[in-house]
Formats: sequence, structure tokens, C-alpha cells
Amino acid sequence: MDMNELSITVIQSNLHWENVDQNLAMFAQKLSAIEITTDLIVLPEMFNTGFSMESAKLAETMNGKTVTWMKEMAKKSNAAIIGSLIITENENYYNRLVWSQPNGECFTYDKRHLFRMADEDKSFSAGQERLIINYKGWRICPLVCYDLRFPVWSRNSDAEGKTAYDCLIYIANWPEARKAPWSKLLEARAIENQCYLVGVNRVGNDGKEIAYSGNSAIIDPKGEEICSFKESAEMTQTGSLSLKELNDFRAKFPVEMDADEFKITP
Repeated sequence: MDMNELSITVIQSNLHWENVDQNLAMFAQKLSAIEITTDLIVLPEMFNTGFSMESAKLAETMNGKTVTWMKEMAKKSNAAIIGSLIITENENYYNRLVWSQPNGECFTYDKRHLFRMADEDKSFSAGQERLIINYKGWRICPLVCYDLRFPVWSRNSDAEGKTAYDCLIYIANWPEARKAPWSKLLEARAIENQCYLVGVNRVGNDGKEIAYSGNSAIIDPKGEEICSFKESAEMTQTGSLSLKELNDFRAKFPVEMDADEFKITP
């Protein structure tokens, strides 16, 4: 594959409520069914349990079953795999996004914006630092669900005010009742940050009878969909991103030169 290209596979799936073994077995099957060569495989938020607030009951460690499974699947697939799960560390619980690479290396991001309307803020501790991954010549910023509503945290800017990433990823359990904001905000984040954007959401009903319609998407820097997903359907799709096309667009339309300066404080 051209080094300017990045192939990303999105898995839009139902989840088995609070059943780690069933979810890992299901996703192992979905991963083995991917026939196209891909660089990155993206799973939904809390892909091994569903969006549960039972943090103490379901928490694992970074040496636990799910992260071990992610490392094995990344090696087997020869692709990086990302998804979030409940992690306990230093007597705290985190909704932690884990990025697992084929060589066994892992990077993590703890969800900063906790969804208070579901009491996530009472069950988890918030993260404080954003993660930028350098992978195959691309800079990628992975975030989690409710983070999507906060453009300052998603802003494509580093400490020196320079462009920080080329691709922004949101993994989610975003309810069907708010599917319109999900889709509109994904497009907005791609446009305002002049980046590729990947939004991955689950489908089906969870253990609280909350419905999810998916509406996953891969979007280009102009806000156009590269891949769209059938609503409420389990499906896997792979999209190709072009770093050359992104850089050419930024050079011809350099909006970042007129961006406002600001700093994020804790």
C-alpha cells in the first residue's frame, strides 16, 4: 500500500450486555471475516461489556483478559485495534480507550468528558490528557463518545498552535434518540479541524433497553462521507484515507492560519 494511504476498518456491531466472553468471541469472528488488508480496526466504546456503570464488577487491569485479547488479535490481524473498556488503576475506574499494535505495544486514553446524564461521572474518573498516535506516517487522535460534544478538546492544535493530527476518531455508545447530533457533529468536527474523521457506534439494545442505531461513518476533511453504514445494521466496512489529498487540501485552503489562539486548562 502507498505510504500516503491509510486503510481503516470500522466494525458496527451489537454488544452482549456485561458479557465479556461473548463479546470477545463475537469480535474474534468478525475480525477473522475481514478479507481486505487493513491498517487499523476500530471497535465501539466499551466493546466488551456495553455502556455499563457497573465499574467495580466489570473492571479489568491492563494485564487482564480483554487487553491480552486485543494484543493477540492485533498480532493475528497485522493491524492496530482500538476500543474502550473499563480499567481499574490506582483505586480508580476509567473508561479507557486502548490502542493495541501488532508488535504488542499499547497506548491509552482515558475518556475526559463523562456522561453525567447516565451517572458516568459517579462511576468513573475522568482523563486529563489527550492522546496523539504516530502510526504509519499518520497522526491520529482517538476520543470517546461524549467527547464529541466538546470542540475545544477535539481542536486540531498542539501546544505551539500547530496542526496536531490528520485523523480524528470517536468510538461510541451513542443512543438512537440523539442520532441527529451524532451525525451532524461528526461532519462538523471533520470540517472545522480539516481532518479525516472516523465515528464508530454500536447498534441494538443494551441491558437498560436503550436503543442504538449505529450511524457510523468515515468522513473526509470537506465533510463528505467516504463510507456510510446502514442504520441499525451490523456491518463491517473499510475505507481508504489519503495523506497527500489531505495535505493538498490544507495547502490550498489554509484555514488554520486564521485560527484563534487558546489554551486548555484542567
